[in-house]
Amino acid sequence: MSMIQGFSAGWIPYDREKAVLYANTWALGRNPQYYDYSHLGGDCTNFISQCIHAGGGVMNYTPNTGWYYRNANDKAPAWTGVPYLADFLLRKSGGPGPAGRIADIGELEPGDIIQLAFYENRRFSHSLIIVECGNPPLVEKIYINTHSYDRKRYPLTNYFWSRIQFIKILGSYGV
Repeated sequence: MSMIQGFSAGWIPYDREKAVLYANTWALGRNPQYYDYSHLGGDCTNFISQCIHAGGGVMNYTPNTGWYYRNANDKAPAWTGVPYLADFLLRKSGGPGPAGRIADIGELEPGDIIQLAFYENRRFSHSLIIVECGNPPLVEKIYINTHSYDRKRYPLTNYFWSRIQFIKILGSYGV
């Protein structure tokens, strides 16, 4: 059992293949089981949460600070909000749900997450999932899928960002 300090529940490995398969299946469309937030600020993090969930992410139904989706009006801020997803994945306290850590580019694998900021001194505002990254991973070899501006196997180098962060998805803690 792999453990992160502060967690005590059962560890569930992240299935990167399932996450990437989901990302490739729904990159240019919408899964009807989920609301499309494209016209309400963007659908990128909703899509990334769906991918993480497909890879084995366990929902955390804690009001306000959890990571879950029941329907369009009953979801956690972390399910659809860029900074809230990062806060949830990088959390230090226990509870069910997916866990991650900030990673260096050389640690990346398909299924990991990228967040971008587009203006200096601004918060991260776009989430992407890596579907290919080369070995060793290099910026020019990273291809992503995302929503809002739907992209499938899109080169990361086609984006212009002021800041970037890589989040390695480690797995999930069960209940």
